[in-house]
Amino acid sequence: MQTLLLWLFYISTFYAFIPGMISRIFGYRVFRKGIGRTDYGLTFDDGPDPHYTPLLLDLLKRYGAKATFFVVGSHAEKHPEIIKRMHDEGHLIGIHNYVHKTNWLMRPATVRRQIQRTDDIIYGITGERSTYYRPPWGIVNLFDFSKRRQVQIVLWSAMFGDWKAKLGAQRLTDKLIAKLNPGEVMLLHDCGTTLGADPDAPEHMLIALERMLQEAERRGLRSIRIDEMIKAVQSSPIQRLSFGKRLIVGLWLAWEQLFQLLFQIKTISPADPFLHYRLRKYQGNTVQMDNGELLSKGDKIIELHIDNRQLFELGVHARSSAQLAIRMIRKMEKDLPVLAERIAGDVELAEAKALYGVSLLNRGPEKFGFMVLDLPSGLFASSTKFYLSILLSVIHPSGGARLKVRSEVLVPKMMLMPVSQLLDQMNQQRPQKPVKQRERVREEEGVSLEAELQGATVVH
Repeated sequence: MQTLLLWLFYISTFYAFIPGMISRIFGYRVFRKGIGRTDYGLTFDDGPDPHYTPLLLDLLKRYGAKATFFVVGSHAEKHPEIIKRMHDEGHLIGIHNYVHKTNWLMRPATVRRQIQRTDDIIYGITGERSTYYRPPWGIVNLFDFSKRRQVQIVLWSAMFGDWKAKLGAQRLTDKLIAKLNPGEVMLLHDCGTTLGADPDAPEHMLIALERMLQEAERRGLRSIRIDEMIKAVQSSPIQRLSFGKRLIVGLWLAWEQLFQLLFQIKTISPADPFLHYRLRKYQGNTVQMDNGELLSKGDKIIELHIDNRQLFELGVHARSSAQLAIRMIRKMEKDLPVLAERIAGDVELAEAKALYGVSLLNRGPEKFGFMVLDLPSGLFASSTKFYLSILLSVIHPSGGARLKVRSEVLVPKMMLMPVSQLLDQMNQQRPQKPVKQRERVREEEGVSLEAELQGATVVH
């Protein structure tokens, strides 16, 4: 019995667990994130629901948003009028099996029948076949990969737990807005009858979604269909990269997300992220800046980070080094005034002495008032050069060839600018520190005492 259980464990691990992990971590043979700069994707699972799905369609229509619905075949069979409305209003309809059952517990032939039956139902209502498939709970098995030529497996980059009513509309709103970024594929649910879901959960989802759509409208972001996102990715120069380079980029972008989370990195323009920053203490040697100020160890600095995804996309789309530099300069011209305005409105940020950054792409920062200095020799400088050189070989228009030509100039440099200089350039002023309540009371008491003394009469 023990041997049998052990074999079942091995088989299930090979059949579903390992393929699922590979698809989630590396995106192997699945689509889960786009590359658009102003587009994101709304996807809805488990419907259609006779009550909530029409309300959702009304909401999407009000905001001009297009979505992708991964429908359960048995539900679509019962509510063909909703499927027809989805199609007529320009939404994409995908497959979510005929019944909401995990592929882990079904044989390949059973999964194939589930997909085919649901596709036939969609075709019978809309007259169009569906080639987009999301397995329930996102669990793929070994044989799902072999179906890539028949269907495109679509997962997601952001999931919110909206199938539980206890999450509430406000917390769900906060989660949605926190993930409202270009390229995101958002997973939501328009039906609460699935095992483990709460029947009234979609009610909270609709409230939160409307708030997020209002924020998206304010930022200039729009929701598009998954097929449009996939076309954009397929036509991107990224697809011309080798698997090894795409793997490096994937790990690099994953590391950036982890770094931003761990160190609470903030973004200057979330709608079009290019510069990120954090407030920290300077740890290097004492430096005299252009305005005569000394930057010493322990002084507060605003550390700048260029968005890795933006840098990669700029690099693969640029035809030359000059074009890459011009595009980066334009991004800096857009973000620095916003940063200055943010510093002018934040007392804590205004306490920083300098803006600080380290980069291999360090030709041109002088245009904005940055000093470009050599990093002190040591482990940090050498490891930074090695790390950045590998990345440059991937993102630079000339690829690895750039590392062989004039490699002596590819040295990571430190860039500094006094915060006061940035504020002066952008016609901003440092904010005044608020007077503490106790100090204000003392000042008022002092004024009152002074007034009393001035009016006092001295008697001899």
